Amino acid sequence: MGRIFEVRKSTMFARWDRMAKQFSRIGKEIAIAVKAGGPDPNTNPALRRCMTNAKSVNMPKDRVEAAIKRAQGKEMENYEELLYEGYGPNGVAILVETATDNHVRTVANVKAIFNKGNGTLGNSGSVSFQFKKMGVFKLKPEGLSQDDLELELIDAGLEEMGEGTGENGENVLVIRVAFNDFGNMQKALEERNITPISSEVEWIPGTTVQLGEEAAQEVLKLVDKLEQDEDVQKVFHNLQ
Repeated sequence: MGRIFEVRKSTMFARWDRMAKQFSRIGKEIAIAVKAGGPDPNTNPALRRCMTNAKSVNMPKDRVEAAIKRAQGKEMENYEELLYEGYGPNGVAILVETATDNHVRTVANVKAIFNKGNGTLGNSGSVSFQFKKMGVFKLKPEGLSQDDLELELIDAGLEEMGEGTGENGENVLVIRVAFNDFGNMQKALEERNITPISSEVEWIPGTTVQLGEEAAQEVLKLVDKLEQDEDVQKVFHNLQ
């Protein structure tokens, strides 16, 4: 089993800004999960996933509990999840996931960031066909027999398993499944008492673009600006 393919990460913005952004992103995900499935993580798999991801970025427990409580209030915003598609410099394909209570504001901001970054915001379907929507689980490899686990998880929809890198550069075991099998894999891991470091839905590129360092940094600068927008949840691209 080799190393699983990963695209280049954008690491430009400061640690504390990144942490605040992660907390905000997960807070919105909690709000969406609670609105859809209720505040009890025992009966709401989406909320369980959010809580796991909150732990992976060291989001304090009291902030998680406060986010769940806020999501039950009548004054809580109703977030709409929207996907924007475009191209960055040198033809790099970019997908932007957002959660917003004002789509007019969001599309204007996203378009402006693309334009200033020498990119172009495209129409729906113009870029997403180059990616596959997948569930991605990251596990601590210690104590796991990877060969045995691979065989056990095939029935849960396992498509790819390999070595990868966590948020802090640590070695992790990466599992990928088709988006429709996300719940099956989550259940299979829970039945084996395996708690993922994180479990996310990601857009994985089918092919990648290689650029020189200067050109690559221009793309990553655009990605970084998109990630900093308050309505943006995640940004995916095909820069290798």
